[in-house]
Amino acid sequence: MKLILAIIRIAKMGDTKQALADAGLPSFTAMPVLGRGKGHGDLEKIKEAESAHEALEFIPEVPRLKSKRMITLVVTDEKKDLAVETIINTNHTGKSGDGKIFVINALGSYSVHTGESGDATLD
Repeated sequence: MKLILAIIRIAKMGDTKQALADAGLPSFTAMPVLGRGKGHGDLEKIKEAESAHEALEFIPEVPRLKSKRMITLVVTDEKKDLAVETIINTNHTGKSGDGKIFVINALGSYSVHTGESGDATLD
């Protein structure tokens, strides 16, 4: 059993939700988060600036935290690759800030409603 934790662009949330549902993985949790990766944020705007003075306006004194969405889903070991590939294919734009995916071993899962445990509690 794997816990998939993905940080994605807010604008990709709807597409990701639909893609996961289409892949047979409709159950997940999403929450708003703030963060930043190793990217430099507004480099595209800096490259487009016509002068050095204009470019300086786009360079923050302190790296800004950007609004993102974090989704978490727990899948069987067999569905891990499907989940990761679906998230990557849906969120890849080729630009800095596309996101990050973490795969973590989950030791177990329990349904509060039925008392079941293990893979039976997953989709």
